[in-house]
Amino acid sequence: MNAKLIFSGIQPTGDINIGGYLGAIKNWVKMQHQTKSMFCVVDMHAITVWQDPIQLKKNTLKLIATYIACGLDYKIIPMYPQSMVPEHTELSWILGCLTPVGWLNRMTQFKSKSGSEKDKAGLGLYAYPVLMAADILIYKANIVPVGEDQTQHVELARDIAGAFNRAYGDYFPLPNAVINKQTMRIMSLRDPLNKMSKSDTSDGSRINLTDSDDLIAAKIKKAVIPAAGFGTRFL
Repeated sequence: MNAKLIFSGIQPTGDINIGGYLGAIKNWVKMQHQTKSMFCVVDMHAITVWQDPIQLKKNTLKLIATYIACGLDYKIIPMYPQSMVPEHTELSWILGCLTPVGWLNRMTQFKSKSGSEKDKAGLGLYAYPVLMAADILIYKANIVPVGEDQTQHVELARDIAGAFNRAYGDYFPLPNAVINKQTMRIMSLRDPLNKMSKSDTSDGSRINLTDSDDLIAAKIKKAVIPAAGFGTRFL
């Protein structure tokens, strides 16, 4: 229970931008040499909204290639698509049977992602924090590097692990979220009030790791910055 294991993953839903690199992957590269680590591609999480199967497969392979290009060493840490390990979804079902609906109703990310269409949202979007808990607990990971928007889900994983341990004995360690507070939030180039995101519909809102120098320069020239007292303005 005291051994340290780091686990984290990224959805293959778009190119990695500098926000994702500085906030996650750059730190993973350091961690891989300090503590036993596992970094996967959480492709099962990606299908909580519709994905083109062919494109999803391409994005999955591209993300693993990005991991390696950024410095993750496949010789010392496992890098794999989540869907290749069926135990993730099998444990998710078992844990789901122990998770009160009231706990899931408190998850703010479901409310923000479903918006006014909550009744039309799929069960996967509602219950995916349980799958995230299974991702972590299946390996008995106790260190989970996440962004601030995912800390609530790690807390839920702790609650679920505690419920399982009370029912069946002391089996799962309680995971802890680790946030890199040294990295400033990288804000969207089109909406400086929100962070840069690979899920944003506007490619001009972010700087991708695969962007050319000319494209990066063009995006920066069109970036929107806040102007005190005057909303926003263009550079």
